[in-house]
Amino acid sequence: MKLLFLLRHAKSSWADPGLSDRKRPLAPRGRRAARNLARYMQQERIRPALVLCSSARRTRETVELLAPALGGVKVQIEDELYAASAAALLRRLRRVPARVPSVMVVGHNPGIQDLALALAARGDALASVQEKLPTGALASLACRKTWAALGKGDAELVGLVAPRDLA
Repeated sequence: MKLLFLLRHAKSSWADPGLSDRKRPLAPRGRRAARNLARYMQQERIRPALVLCSSARRTRETVELLAPALGGVKVQIEDELYAASAAALLRRLRRVPARVPSVMVVGHNPGIQDLALALAARGDALASVQEKLPTGALASLACRKTWAALGKGDAELVGLVAPRDLA
């Protein structure tokens, strides 16, 4: 069983309208949410073996704030994950080595939400994910297949936590 953690970056700032989308930082609210998520991950012993992170500033800042929970986990910053579709995210996951037991993907909507919905065949919080995956939300999926064989309906949504749950 592989574990997949899909994290939508924390709330970004729109204070500087001149910044490109890729360069937008986290808002103060997003920083608080990411720190709360780090504490939650420590409490729940969530520590992926690999983190794949979009190259956008807000995703990188989210991961930096998760550092206390991630320990020395390898983080790969990848341009191809910026604004990636669910299909592109799945293609990337299929290239993860089979020996890696768990992966966290830190990215953007709609790709992160669409991937969770495509992979999850069932799960108590599935209706919530269908309705909305807010910024800073973490979806946890248990996958029945290897990364290379992962496809539609091959996972169960086993957890969902949003910033409002941790405040």
